[in-house]
Amino acid sequence: MASRLLSRATGAMLLLGTATWVGCEGDSGPTGAEGPKGQDGQDGRDGEDGAQGPAGEPGPGTQGQPGPGATARAPGVESSTPLSSVIAVTFRGDLGTGATNVAEYVKARVEQVVTGKLPSPLVFPLSSASTDTVRSVPGLYPTTVIKWMDPLAFAKGGARFGANVDYIAFFGDGWSQDGRAPQYHGQAAAGWMWINHEYISGTKPRVGTAPIGQHLDFARFLRNTGSLSNTVADGTQWQADALVSYNREWKKQVGGTWMRVVQDPATGGWAVDRNAANVRYDASSATLAKVVGVTLSGEEHDDSGLALAAGVVPGTHSNCSGGQTPWGTVIVGEENVQGVYGDPEAALWTGKNDWIPAAAGFAPGAPLAPDFSAPAEGDMISGDRDSTHLKDGYGYLTEVDPGQPADLWYGKDAEKPGAGHRKLGVMGRAHWENATFVVDADWKLLANQPVVIYGGDDRRGGRIFKFVSQGKYTPGMTKAQVRALLDAGTLYAAHFAGLDNATGDTLVGGVVPTDAVPGHGRWIQLGMDSTDLAPNGAAFGQPTLQVGAALRDANHNAMGGFVNDDQVRKLLWTAANKVGVMELNRPEDTEWNPKDPSGTPLLYVAFTEHGDPTALDQQGRVATAELKDGAWVKKDRGAQDNRAVDKVGSIFAIREADPAAPAGSKTFDFFRVWKGEAAATSAAPEFAAAKPDNLVIDREGGVWFGTDGNFGVNKVADGIFYLDQAPAHRDSPYFRKAFRVLSMPSDAEATGPAFNADMTSLFVSVQHPGEDSFSVWP
Repeated sequence: MASRLLSRATGAMLLLGTATWVGCEGDSGPTGAEGPKGQDGQDGRDGEDGAQGPAGEPGPGTQGQPGPGATARAPGVESSTPLSSVIAVTFRGDLGTGATNVAEYVKARVEQVVTGKLPSPLVFPLSSASTDTVRSVPGLYPTTVIKWMDPLAFAKGGARFGANVDYIAFFGDGWSQDGRAPQYHGQAAAGWMWINHEYISGTKPRVGTAPIGQHLDFARFLRNTGSLSNTVADGTQWQADALVSYNREWKKQVGGTWMRVVQDPATGGWAVDRNAANVRYDASSATLAKVVGVTLSGEEHDDSGLALAAGVVPGTHSNCSGGQTPWGTVIVGEENVQGVYGDPEAALWTGKNDWIPAAAGFAPGAPLAPDFSAPAEGDMISGDRDSTHLKDGYGYLTEVDPGQPADLWYGKDAEKPGAGHRKLGVMGRAHWENATFVVDADWKLLANQPVVIYGGDDRRGGRIFKFVSQGKYTPGMTKAQVRALLDAGTLYAAHFAGLDNATGDTLVGGVVPTDAVPGHGRWIQLGMDSTDLAPNGAAFGQPTLQVGAALRDANHNAMGGFVNDDQVRKLLWTAANKVGVMELNRPEDTEWNPKDPSGTPLLYVAFTEHGDPTALDQQGRVATAELKDGAWVKKDRGAQDNRAVDKVGSIFAIREADPAAPAGSKTFDFFRVWKGEAAATSAAPEFAAAKPDNLVIDREGGVWFGTDGNFGVNKVADGIFYLDQAPAHRDSPYFRKAFRVLSMPSDAEATGPAFNADMTSLFVSVQHPGEDSFSVWP
């Protein structure tokens, strides 16, 4: 209790003091010692999200592809089977270049390389390598559109996509509006596509022998889908009945495909519209074409033995490259037909261009009488007697009318004038690679001028030919009227005067022809009534000898005499040899460029390479024949009559004497634009490439090409290249350098490059992956 009282007394005193005493404020006392830290408080609430910042600059990479072998195969195709395919390389963004399509983007990167402004760490051009994938430069995205044996429709049992793909042509929806040409017109994201199917590689099956390579892959597919019942890898089970079945299916794998494709707006990838009216054209009698311009040696039959109409032949095959006509059809080149139904000219020339003495039907001293009969053996020929056909029904530039029924041959249906498929006998038989047309800057035929077609004979020593129609094209003509212009005309062969026979790409003396100092050539009319001077007339002491007279002469240049123009056209190689037209280094592709960067339209030619002996000597005489005591006998070839030095190929340009009216030009200049290189000896190996093949001219006149054999020469994958010819770069070391844009898988060839309408996609054929090397593409 005492403490409680004391507390109350003290409280009273404090209250009294507080109430009555007011003093001045004193000075602050010294700071006390820091007390112990208190406990941390609880976390506060999350703040509100800030506004989104601006997008960063895009990086140099693009979305990758599925790995090798990851793409699903069609039912029946065994896993990891390497498959030829069509790919689309799509523009996915300018990456700071300002470009709007593939061509602009690549040219912008080239400009950066030339000016030293390529941003780091971006790599351009594409580095050289060999992988089992498709590689492209940053900014472009490759995807697979379709591959061998894929169905073209959803319905079971329908047509399938064919074997080794080659030439491609794109027709954007609505391209023909207002009379436009198909090139670079119509919709860009939807349209129709034509693709060639050239062959099946490897070793075919024979009685007692199993197939190898792609033939085995295809046989396994047929076994898995019920078309064959034998064990296909066991040679003892390959008997005559299995070969009949196999060869019938083989014929369906070549020819061409007409299919509708559409682009996915979300990804940029392309796919086949399998509910569209897609059509296969092949080597069977399901496809029919009429040979026009020459008369066949006999009448043909279909696969069941029934007779066909006069001039009509079953199927098309060995289709390599081609050409898109300004009126909307497709020209396909029947190239290596000799392995199928035979080659009548093989009686006179060996595979190494040696002359064969006393050749049946070709021997000097008598009119030519070639054997055009159907052979008993060959590719796609079996014990079925109806599986073989006449030799002179194949080896033509074949005009397919895409979308029309496969059996609609030209002239068959009177209610469809000008419709149907035909083979252009007016241009003759050869190892045709492709065709190209003289057109204006809008890709239309030149108004009020004849139609002009160029094509290359893709063999060692083959020539470039030019057809000039008899009639003239006038604006407003119907498709039927334009097609009728090709019924008659004049055929010429290009004679590269002064070309060195030992090289095929330099002039005599080793001088390289340039655009400033070119070589000079002339067009030699090939025909019985030709009054042009024979190039080899002077070598035989007849400087005024005319071509027509030389062709008729039964003793001229170690071969018999031609009897008519049909023979001249069916035996183009022999006719050109007889009159001494200079041989060339395998003209694989020809492309007319109406918007060339030089300012003058040019004809570009890809010479893949030669590497073998020539048939003729420098003066145009048969190199392995000589006249002794009035008779032609065998002789040794001269050292200069061999082009073994050319293993890498080149690209040339032809400038017509009148580029505005090439139909009337009888002379031309020629010059080398680009020369292939072996990387091991190149000063700039990153730009080294070899064996140019297919060419494509972009909408603005840029030149692009694919290679076939770079893998063998440089041990680097084949690919697609852009050739820099910008006039502003002429003084740059990069002028006419080839910039690699795309690289193929394994040992595949890069063929058929073709742009869509606005050049935002580049389509390319991946041909024969795994033909001689490992591959599981795609």
